[in-house]
Order: sequence, then structure tokens, then C-alpha cells
Amino acid sequence: MSTQPQPKAPAGPTQSATAWASVEALFNKQKSYFASDATKSYEWRVDQLDRLGRMLKENYQRFADASCKDFKTASQENAFEVSATIATAEYAKSQVKEWMKPVEAPLPKFLAASGHKGMVYREPYGVTLIICPFNGPLLLSLRPAIAALSAGNPCILKLSEALLATDELLQELIPKYFEPESLSAVLGAKETVTNLLKLPLDFIFLTGSVAVGKVVMRAAAEYVTPVLLELGGQNPAIVDETANIPDAAKKIVWGAMAWGGQWCTSPGYAVVHESVAAAFVAECKKAVVELYSADPKSNPDYSRVISPSAVNRLASLIDPANVVYGGKSDAAARYLDPTILYPISWSDKIMEDEIFGPLLPILVYSDIGALIAKIKSMPKPLAGYVFSRDQKAIDRVLRSVSFGGGAVNQTNVFLFIESMPYGGVGTAGIGNYYGKYGFDSLTHAKSVLISPPDVEIDHLFPPYTKEKVQALNQWFEY
Repeated sequence: MSTQPQPKAPAGPTQSATAWASVEALFNKQKSYFASDATKSYEWRVDQLDRLGRMLKENYQRFADASCKDFKTASQENAFEVSATIATAEYAKSQVKEWMKPVEAPLPKFLAASGHKGMVYREPYGVTLIICPFNGPLLLSLRPAIAALSAGNPCILKLSEALLATDELLQELIPKYFEPESLSAVLGAKETVTNLLKLPLDFIFLTGSVAVGKVVMRAAAEYVTPVLLELGGQNPAIVDETANIPDAAKKIVWGAMAWGGQWCTSPGYAVVHESVAAAFVAECKKAVVELYSADPKSNPDYSRVISPSAVNRLASLIDPANVVYGGKSDAAARYLDPTILYPISWSDKIMEDEIFGPLLPILVYSDIGALIAKIKSMPKPLAGYVFSRDQKAIDRVLRSVSFGGGAVNQTNVFLFIESMPYGGVGTAGIGNYYGKYGFDSLTHAKSVLISPPDVEIDHLFPPYTKEKVQALNQWFEY
């Protein structure tokens, strides 16, 4: 009889028994395949990464068009979805042989001298569920899959039901390029996720909201399943009195409006020293026109919001009295102006939660210490940005304010860099990925002490003389 915990049957009558049986059969197929050790070879991992790269390259325009249909109407954005994912796969393929090599660890001197070796092996966890968000149609679905596959884990993608065009294409192409026991994709809303989380998964990777992150953690606790959670938060962009104001305004406006403002690292608000606030607001208004023209709705470089309901939610956050630029919306067209709001206070409705749309609230501060204390009193953000020419001020912010990742005198683009870890902290997430960091997160570090067959450590065995007890101190001498 198998010692594996058995999945609980899904509750509720709305998902058909046939659909659940299909998902359960897929899970069991991947579980059995992983147990065969086939996924642990270098050859399998490189083959999966090659398949993924070919799928994207051979269907490049179809994927870019699908992203455009879903919401990324800006050509740079929909093309980047495909190009960046290809680059991620190619980078992993070029590095995975090195990543897989066991690493020798330092040992206490007496062990090393007697021929012992300490080795750390990276072993894959197993069947990995990747719960995908809408805002990165490929980057936030296939990029985590690249981390999982390079680490030797078969995976199931739970696609976001909001991405109609991309979902349709992935469901068509994944079975053509991959065996189902290696990579499969499933669709469905909340109920599908609920039922998938009832399975005894080996790893769960979520990019999503804090609320969903809590649901995933509760489900993972049932089987003590490891998780990697990429969540979000209200990301601050601090602009001090020494900053290059036109430069800061342009970068922050772009960061807040690119991808329709629907990126988890977008600046959630700008907080500006009172002495430069008026100049900053003026430069932000100029930046909107420079970047997206006086008619953003007709500008092909300005992306849409994911759905009419999302437009309505965002519009409800706008107080007309605070609008200094934009403010108009068209839910049917999934459009919202790039909008600048000033002055905003910490108690305003728009500051209650992550905005996730093209709205930029601007607040004012006078004392950096008080500002840092205020930010630290709030949930930890996924990203943080500081604009300044004062290195002491920059160092103070970086040292004191906790956030997942960020930039100095820049926004967003740190997440394009494959060699740096990406991940949240606190309510913004658990764990990180990208490149070697993703490989490490999706593998267990298995430590093995290798002893010569004819060498014993005498002081471990009784009778315990005074000399043997004193010999224990050797374990702490490196």
C-alpha cells in the first residue's frame, strides 16, 4: 500500500466528477513520472527548457498578439512578454549543468584531515503547482515554470481565467511541445484552485494577492508542502529634496502607468519632500503627456486595464478633488486615464491597499525619519524606490525600510535582471526566484557527510572518558 497521503475528494457539486478525475489523473501521472527519477537528469531538464524556448520562438507573433488582445496593447510590452521569457529559458539552459553540481562544504578541521567530505546536493521537490496571475501572461506563468523545470520538477500551470487569448494559445500549444507528465496547463476559477490545493503537492508557487496567499498557506499546511509566494503591497517611491525632479517624475510616472499600472512592482505612491512637491507634480503632468500624449486613449503605447470591473474598481478610488491630471475612464473599453492625484493623505481611501492600476497618488513629507517610521508601520511592500543625490539619505532608507527589492533613482526595471533574486518579504511574499535563485528555491539542499569506510570518530563511542568529552570541542574548530 502506498504511504503517500491521498488527495481529498473536492467538496461541492459545481465541478463535474469527470473534470476532477481528469485533474487527479494528471497529478498522479506526474507523481509517478517523478518517482521514476526521469526528471532528475541533466538531459531531461535541458530538453524541457529547449521545448519551451521552441514553443515561444516558433509562435512568437501569436503569443505577442494574444498578449495584446488580453490587455498589453503597447507593442513593447507584449513583445517583451515573449522575448524575456525566451531569454530566461536560454539563460537557464546555459547554466543548469553548473547549478546541478554538488557543492563541497567546509568541515571541522579534524574531519577534513581524516578524509571526510561534506557535500550539498540539490534535489527537486516533485510535482509543482504554479498558480498564475493575469498581469504577466507569459512572464509570470512560464518564468516560474522555467525555474521548476530547470530544478527537475514536473509542473501543472493553473492559468488565470482573465487571459482569454493567452490561455487559449497555451492550452493549444503546451500539449504539442510537452508530455503531460512534464508540463500541463489547466483552466478554471476559484473552485479549480481550491480542488487543486487538496492534492498532496510537492511544491506550490503562487503569484497573486495576499488573500490568496493566505489560502495557499492554509492548504499547504495540510501536507506540510513548501511554498513560494509572490504577493504585493503599496510600493513607496521616496523623492527627497536633492533628487533630479524631472528625471524622478518621468521614471515614477512610467513605473506607475506601464502595463496599465498592473505590475506588482509598480510604484503605489510617490512621497515627496515638501520643498519640491509643487515642482514634482508639475513634472509628473508633463511626463504623462511626453510618454502617452495628450490623448492616451488613442495612443498605442498605453495598455488597457484587464477588465471592465477592474476599471470600475479603480475609478471608485479617485476623488475628483485630488485629480491634477487624468481621471476619466471607460469601463466598456477597459480604459482608465493615466491619473495623477495630489495632494493625498495617508488616511485617504486610495492608500488603504495595493492600487494595481494607472493611478499615482502623491503625498508630502517634511522629515525623513518620520516618513521612514510611517512606512515601517505599514505592511511590508514588494518594491521600494528612493530618488536622491544624497548617499547618506539613500543608505538610511535602504538600511531601515524592508521591501522585497527595488531601485535607487529608477523604478521597476530591477525585475528584468535574471542574475538578481526577485521575491517579497512579510505580507509581500515568501521566497525568491530568477536564475540560480529560482533553481535553489525549487530544490532541497540535501547535506551528505562522506566518511572513509575505514575511519571512525572514536570519541563518539562509549565509554566516555574525560579525553573523549574534551575531544568534542573539535567539532567547532574550522
